[in-house]
Amino acid sequence: MVKQIAYLLIAFSAIGLAFTFKQNKPAAQGFAVIELFTSEGCSSCPPADALIARIANENKEKPVCILAYHVDYWDRLGWKDSFSSPRNSKRQNQYADWLRLNSVYTPQIVVNGRHEFIGSEEKTLRDAIQNSLTETGQNHLEIAVEKQTGSAISLTYQTGRQVQGDNLVVAIVNPGATNKIERGENKGRILNQVQIVNSFETFSLNGKEKGLVSLTSGSIKNDFELIAFLQNVKSGQIKAAAKLTLKA
Repeated sequence: MVKQIAYLLIAFSAIGLAFTFKQNKPAAQGFAVIELFTSEGCSSCPPADALIARIANENKEKPVCILAYHVDYWDRLGWKDSFSSPRNSKRQNQYADWLRLNSVYTPQIVVNGRHEFIGSEEKTLRDAIQNSLTETGQNHLEIAVEKQTGSAISLTYQTGRQVQGDNLVVAIVNPGATNKIERGENKGRILNQVQIVNSFETFSLNGKEKGLVSLTSGSIKNDFELIAFLQNVKSGQIKAAAKLTLKA
């Protein structure tokens, strides 16, 4: 009997060790990456901008990452958006290819690189967030700032699984700004913008599950966010995401 008890204790101990070992690998959790394509020159965009402001405020402690890309194709129509960039427009056109859309428009939201809809559709957005948070993620991503000198950042990343065919996208995000619009469709309005993509870079990981990447942004102020996510090259689907707050 004593021997049998001893064997059982050894067996349970081995099971416990195995269980502990498995738990050391972070589990992939649900997340929502919300990408809004917007412009200060578009009269349909302020409701979408206001919507993501509410969503950002409600989900500060959740794995919800919000990025507002200001496109530049509205700039020629009366008002140059000071946050606009041709790279933002190029990214939106990439989504048109990935999602097989005939054209781009504003305001447009894409969630986790898979679902797109009009950016002011609140119920659609809230449902997409809820569904995304309850899904099991396909990977896991951890990030940390290794070094920050002015606008130059070195970032370490660690994934939970193989990343063959995935890129790492890293964005610097301004949490908020206010502009008075003097021309164009929104002339005379004071617009409050949130989660403005200040800059972003795409890194080919070449299958490396962990490593170091470097990027240079514009001026970084306290409370700017760094948002990073793994995105499949062929489909645009986002596999994992992480965010952290930067200090100037």
